[in-house]
Amino acid sequence: MRISEATLILRGFEAQASIGIHDFEKAAPQRLLVDIELTLSNATRPEADHIAHVVDYDFLREETLKLLAARHYELQETLCHDIAEFCLARPEVRHVIVYSRKPDVYPDCESVGFRLTASK
Repeated sequence: MRISEATLILRGFEAQASIGIHDFEKAAPQRLLVDIELTLSNATRPEADHIAHVVDYDFLREETLKLLAARHYELQETLCHDIAEFCLARPEVRHVIVYSRKPDVYPDCESVGFRLTASK
């Protein structure tokens, strides 16, 4: 079997974030939803059925949480760029899609967000 592409997906990750340009957004953390998709360069079957042979989802959650804890982000665009950078720093990642959404900003919108696609 020839594998043409392998994608690691973290979808609907909910975290509290200090993010936004409005005073009400700066006053307290708000809910942020993050989706990350990584296209891997090593699209092969793992050598063994063991976590050591694949990219672990934990690093996506942990690194994203570190970014959110480290500072206030004015823009979702900046946050998405920072997430894409740490993802693309991994040698096995060749392409990333990062999508952030703030679901509680406007009462008449499901969410407001930003999506970034980047490659090596």
